[in-house]
Amino acid sequence: MPIPVVGMAAILVVGVAVWRLGSIWLKYRGQRVVTCPETKRPAGVAVDATHAVATVFGKAPELRLSECTRWPEKAGCGQECLSEVRESGPDCLVRNIIAKWYRDKVCAVCGQAIGEIDWTGSRPALLLADQKSVEWKQIPADKIVGTLAAALPICFACHTANRLVKEHPELVTDRHRAGL
Repeated sequence: MPIPVVGMAAILVVGVAVWRLGSIWLKYRGQRVVTCPETKRPAGVAVDATHAVATVFGKAPELRLSECTRWPEKAGCGQECLSEVRESGPDCLVRNIIAKWYRDKVCAVCGQAIGEIDWTGSRPALLLADQKSVEWKQIPADKIVGTLAAALPICFACHTANRLVKEHPELVTDRHRAGL
């Protein structure tokens, strides 16, 4: 039995609504780095993507923060930094800052090209001045820009090996020592 035209129209309307809500949620989710209007220093924030979705019908979404690295001390702020989120869009997302930083970089240990980041699997890391490698998600969003300025890129394989040597030296055999 064919679906009536009204049923098809209803499915189309629901599909468009789901697409619109999903695109708004994807646009505003994730950690961001903004310049705090009060301190003029980086702050890590997260937009309440669910609230943006709930307020989108018939108008631009209403934005509010769900997290800020200056909270709870400054939880009552006016959230003026949201204007930067609106203006810069995806450029202030930590994920995009990281991807842009790794672009065209090579591993500081093995020299292999980092390439495109696999966000679901083996991600590259950062080699800090003390030769300790850390995953970028271990760095607070408000510190990410400064850390990237002082760190070197390291591929996932070298990061894993470096962590093993640092955390479990008793399990490592160094075949590059002189005299072997």
